[in-house]
Amino acid sequence: MSSDPSFDFCRFSCSNAVLFILVSTFAQARAAEINAMLKAVAQKSSNSLVFQTLPRHMRRRAMSHNIKRLPRRLQEIARKEAEKAVHQKKEQSKTKCRKARRRHINLVAEFNRRQRKNIWLETHIWHAKRFHMVKKWGYCLGNSPTEKSYRACYRAMTRHCLLQDLSYYCCLELTGKENELLKQLARICSIDTGLTFEEACCLSGRFEGSLNLYRADRYPEDMLGPVTFIWKPRDGSENRHLWIWMHPALKQDILRELKAIFQCSEPEEIHIPEPVTTSIQEEKQMDGVLSLGKKRKKEDKEGEKAVPVKKIIGDGTRDPFQSYCWISQTTSVVISDRTMEILRYRLIGPLSHSVLTETLKAASLQTEMADSETELNNWWVENCKDSEKVSLHQHQSAIFELLEGISSPSEMPPGTILGLTVGDPRVNLPKKKTKAMPDFEKYQDNDKVRQLYLEGVPVDCAHSFIWDQDICKNVTENKISEQDLNHMRAQLLVPGSHLDLGPCESKIPILLVQQPGKMAGEDRPGWGSGWDIYLPKGWGMAFWIPFIYRGVRVGGLQEALKHSEYQKTPHTPNDFPDCQAGMQFAKELETSLLEKFKRRPPAKRANYVKMGTLSPFVCPWGQLTKNWEGRMKASGEFVHQSSPQPERCKTEGHSFCDPKAEVVEEASPETREVEETMEVTSSEGALKTEDVTGTQDFCHGSEFAVENEKLLMQLSAWCYPTAGKDRRIRLISRLGQKEMTEDVFLPILMSYPRALVWVNLSLLRKGNPELHAMICIPTEDDLLHLSKNKLFCGPQEPKHRDIFKHKVQKLKEEKKKKKKDNMKALEGDPLGIPDKEATEEHEDLILGLWADALPDVTSHCSRTLLGYVTRGDFSLAVGCGEALGFVSLTGLLYMLHNQPADKKGIVLLRTPASLQYRFARLNIEV
Repeated sequence: MSSDPSFDFCRFSCSNAVLFILVSTFAQARAAEINAMLKAVAQKSSNSLVFQTLPRHMRRRAMSHNIKRLPRRLQEIARKEAEKAVHQKKEQSKTKCRKARRRHINLVAEFNRRQRKNIWLETHIWHAKRFHMVKKWGYCLGNSPTEKSYRACYRAMTRHCLLQDLSYYCCLELTGKENELLKQLARICSIDTGLTFEEACCLSGRFEGSLNLYRADRYPEDMLGPVTFIWKPRDGSENRHLWIWMHPALKQDILRELKAIFQCSEPEEIHIPEPVTTSIQEEKQMDGVLSLGKKRKKEDKEGEKAVPVKKIIGDGTRDPFQSYCWISQTTSVVISDRTMEILRYRLIGPLSHSVLTETLKAASLQTEMADSETELNNWWVENCKDSEKVSLHQHQSAIFELLEGISSPSEMPPGTILGLTVGDPRVNLPKKKTKAMPDFEKYQDNDKVRQLYLEGVPVDCAHSFIWDQDICKNVTENKISEQDLNHMRAQLLVPGSHLDLGPCESKIPILLVQQPGKMAGEDRPGWGSGWDIYLPKGWGMAFWIPFIYRGVRVGGLQEALKHSEYQKTPHTPNDFPDCQAGMQFAKELETSLLEKFKRRPPAKRANYVKMGTLSPFVCPWGQLTKNWEGRMKASGEFVHQSSPQPERCKTEGHSFCDPKAEVVEEASPETREVEETMEVTSSEGALKTEDVTGTQDFCHGSEFAVENEKLLMQLSAWCYPTAGKDRRIRLISRLGQKEMTEDVFLPILMSYPRALVWVNLSLLRKGNPELHAMICIPTEDDLLHLSKNKLFCGPQEPKHRDIFKHKVQKLKEEKKKKKKDNMKALEGDPLGIPDKEATEEHEDLILGLWADALPDVTSHCSRTLLGYVTRGDFSLAVGCGEALGFVSLTGLLYMLHNQPADKKGIVLLRTPASLQYRFARLNIEV
């Protein structure tokens, strides 16, 4: 190399090859690497101090406090480190030590700060130590126990008792004249779905009701979601009170609709209650500061003006500027948000009665105040002076004691309500944890128990003081603290004996509501029945721990999901695809499953395109119903819903089983054995539909789930299998249903062209259904194979060709080329700039997922798609795989019309990552 600076290239010779390099370009390209190397050398890569970087033979003990002991080249760096350490120490001194942080008053302040974003239930600390916690719907909730308890929770629901905290459910209280309330509430529900707010047994306050709400005058479209409601029994006042309980995911939509129909726009100005604490705690805080001869606590910056820290309970987490009570100027109807003001626990299992009667004891009568200075039980003393209320309390207590003679809650009338006033359950705590067992001597043939079976709880006994907000506030504020109770126990002459508080014992109004359990279907009637307990706020742990001491097992969100799964009922909001909360849940689930799929290495991912699974992470209900509507229109069998008269469907020429409706001809097993692959492209083997936006095609208003009870009963009768000669005819005549003829089901198709039906499926043989599994229609050959060979597991789907594979490979090559072009651009080659338009076209391509707009989902595979599974697993109750999901009403009628009489309701199930179909039986339980 020449020493002349104008000589701008180097010449290297290696044997016969000569390589020329431009020095300036080479140095410019390496400049970034040199800067990174210099930065890495200058920057410390560890948290060690300067003197710790020296070799061991140069280290001295005095270096840690005398900088001059270090080598001169490191003294400046050590001086900066010392200044930084002093600054950090000053900042750390502001935070308290662990002992101070663990003090009760500081813990409460810290817990209040941590639940500003996500509300904590009163049992949060107990759950956080034993459960996997999740943040959902603005709450911090227990998802599942940390211990292995899957089977144990099922056994508890089946044989003993399972406890759940449902205090996160939202409660809206409506107050107004009965006629005004019923007039407007009738607009958001329908008698076709079952009960309404006007049901006589519910309107009296004896029973709890449940129904589905819709937007005003929009039934059967625009569902808001399922709710339960309780009317306050009549007390002579012209105003009635109504509680509407709902899932927190549905609260905002339902509250907005209620305010709209009642015209509640102006919030009512009422005092916002402050967080509650006991007066004893405040006195102890003052005593700690003012007492002489003791070490005083460090005062706050505000000194005497400092407000004692209070534990947040109830509505303490609400924004003080956010209204929670609305009044209508026209109808005088008041809507109050009582969320977190009323706690709600649920006991599930046959021994719920034993747990209730052992834990709770009816309050004793009291006619004199225990202490004139406090307001403890003053409301109870006033009510005990009324002879009618005393007799009512005695009647309620007698009925409550009769519950111990009933073997299961399912034997009570569904939704029975019992009001009661009980004593402090902390007084009756056993010495150690025991298991509540029934007393079989009380299961005798008693006339009173038999009368309770037949007539239920009288209307008067449904009354409870929990409806009175002033009484609930009094009970919450005058609760005896745990510290005082423990102090009283320590003063007992015989340790562990019963603690009798006498007139100082708190009296708590509660409400007991029976949950009927499984009511639809013929198998396992009453399974999962139990009781809901409604409590005033502040008493959560006071009731929770006594229940735990009676041997109940606690469940979380996953156990609630399994509870509804075994009851074969839709779970909120998972199984409501036609309401906003269900759509939001589906989008969040799709996002989480897609992220989980991307985290796997490409070689470990399932190729859903080859499996024939168009949408593995979400159910495209809108696309499914739209395709079935198109199939019927293409075959000439579908009558548009704008037809003026239903009788036009009964004209001749309608052939519902027209084979031309099949877009893709179903291949026989012999053909599938020869066929190696099934090539599916956007232009062959499938029909592209208009206005389809990939996997985001959820329900958009025209698709809805059928809730009409009469129609569901008719469909259930048609799905019933035939096991003997003329059994179907006898069954239909017994149920009062009609035979499946075109004159019957064509008007149904006209009325519900794009509807979904909730179904449950039981696998005939082995197999475990999974989320988003496909429900398909079997061919005649499949049913023939099944009838000949009972061990036939099911057909297999031919493997599809991945039409996006070459695009993904091309995208990878473009990315590699882009890196090379970037290197050329650094070397000064302007022609190496990559084309952005060419790479952006395939940026969203993922190997194994369908990238284009969805084709016809019903005919994409060899078996016609009928619906999707929303929940599925191995059932411990039946001993086989069971699944729940939705199917297209049009497709269901098409399948039932074409199936032979002895194979009604037989379908095929296929999981998204498998090619194997499994036979299952489809049922509709009403």
